[in-house]
Amino acid sequence: MTLVPKNVTDTLKRIIFPGSDKNIVDLEMVQEVRLAGRRISFSLVFQTEDDPSIASVTQACKDVLLREYGREYEVVITAKSSNRMIPPVLPGVRNIIAIASGKGGVGKSTMAVNLAVSLARKGAKVGLVDADIFGPSIPKMFGEEEAHPYFEKIDGRDRIVPIEKFGVKFLSIGFFANKNDALIWRGPVASNALKQLIADGSWGELDFLLVDLPPGTSDIQLTLVQTVAVTGAVIVTTPQGVALADVIKGVAMFNSKSINVPVLGIIENMSWFTPAELPENKYYIFGKNGGKELAKSMNIPLLGQIPIVMRIREGGDDGHPAACEVDTASGIAFEQLADQLITQLELRNIYFKPTEKVSIRRR
Repeated sequence: MTLVPKNVTDTLKRIIFPGSDKNIVDLEMVQEVRLAGRRISFSLVFQTEDDPSIASVTQACKDVLLREYGREYEVVITAKSSNRMIPPVLPGVRNIIAIASGKGGVGKSTMAVNLAVSLARKGAKVGLVDADIFGPSIPKMFGEEEAHPYFEKIDGRDRIVPIEKFGVKFLSIGFFANKNDALIWRGPVASNALKQLIADGSWGELDFLLVDLPPGTSDIQLTLVQTVAVTGAVIVTTPQGVALADVIKGVAMFNSKSINVPVLGIIENMSWFTPAELPENKYYIFGKNGGKELAKSMNIPLLGQIPIVMRIREGGDDGHPAACEVDTASGIAFEQLADQLITQLELRNIYFKPTEKVSIRRR
């Protein structure tokens, strides 16, 4: 019998991947099949280089081939990791930063927009993805609710050209849906929308890509870390106890062994209110120093405390972020926040190895 590669792959179809109902050929794990005399060689591609099934699957391949074709054959198998073979999704982006919160209503999107503007004012190349799929607010905060990003063919692929304003490139699912319609999407649909915004965006060279995530821990957070290597996460909260309880869950998610994204720091928003007629007074409406004390107890940097200021709210409503006005108290607060973020990011990149994408194990 003269062996051909199809004989080999047909035989290997007998091997079902552990924990799956599919064989390794249908899963496209068998690649580069070569035959030379009595030598059979091919590659087995696993999701990660430390996949616990590597040894057992490799041995099973050898056993089934030697039983089928005889012990006189030599079987040479090379195990590879798919995450080493796939090029990065955003090769021109230096730092990808997730802006997250444990619960809604803490001003996460407001912080994301003003941080992006502050970083751009410092001369950085900045992008912002509105990944809050079910409540996209970035278009309104930039005063671009009627904008319509266009597609451009780049290197043979259709790319979405981001809207650019105040030095920030940004994309939002809000650009592709009627602003008065509720987005009633199942998890996979929302996840695919996020992937498209990130992978198909024409981002070019960026120093920072901020990703405004929906509140909590859900499919969207997992989709992000599975799509790109996230450099670090920033958690936004208010000093209120209810919000702080959810911060702990958010930090635990990013610090979990399976995700392993460093938390760069906590932003305490709505820290206090100071009326204009009483500039020396501080009223702690949502509690005092809750975020600051939590950051200390969890050994996480406090990036800043942002007070309740009418101009910040107005900036979000009228499409002119408060960070644009650098000579105001709000503008200065966001500039200092950006400085703290840059400092923690530099420390993170010195003391921690680059983050890797989270790999999905085949089930």
